[in-house]
Amino acid sequence: MTLDLDHLALLPDLQGSFLAGAHDADPDAPVPTCGSWRVRDLVQHLGYVHHWAAAQARREEDTPVDPAPSDLPAFYAQHAAELRTTLGGLDPDARAWTLLEPDDPGSTVRFWHRRQVHETLVHLHDLRAAVGSTVDDVAPAVWADTVDEVVTVVQPRQVRLGRTAPLARPVALRASDIGRTWFLGGTDPVATASAPARELALVVWGRLGPDEAGVVVDGDTDALRAALAEHITP
Repeated sequence: MTLDLDHLALLPDLQGSFLAGAHDADPDAPVPTCGSWRVRDLVQHLGYVHHWAAAQARREEDTPVDPAPSDLPAFYAQHAAELRTTLGGLDPDARAWTLLEPDDPGSTVRFWHRRQVHETLVHLHDLRAAVGSTVDDVAPAVWADTVDEVVTVVQPRQVRLGRTAPLARPVALRASDIGRTWFLGGTDPVATASAPARELALVVWGRLGPDEAGVVVDGDTDALRAALAEHITP
């Protein structure tokens, strides 16, 4: 279940932080959390995703974007604003194209409020990693909702699309700073992985390894690594 957050209110600050980072970062700097990507790839990706998500919310095909913008911050700002304007102008409960099944009750504009908050947050982490910094100004409840989305939406979708198999050994994920627990892959976990919500979110999104994040595992110590190896996120 979604935590009690106003995602649409959170989105502008996260986008603003990303835009500020895009202004300051070297476009050719490597992004260590994103394989071979450079900062320019990351900024273009998130700008395009905002543009695509806005079209999904409107239930329209997206239009082409500049494939090689010369002004990366301006490119990002344009599509970030497009997303905010689109989401702010639509009824949150109106039907939308989403990553869920078309007849799922959650296939509404509100889905994109949440999805784009977490898309922006994780990529803000990537951008700050490219300049040797971290995201330390986002509340644990927001990071906890990032974990919740992976457990309740993203990983089940990966299984539904055949991108990964159902987990043979379910794992409980416990956010030690807010006392919240989720069950990844089933309600009969063979292990419990505990860490602050921020670290758990970055682990399930493949941005930190369990050891790097200081995750404490109680139970089958190999179960978490096996789960993470199953591509629980795209």
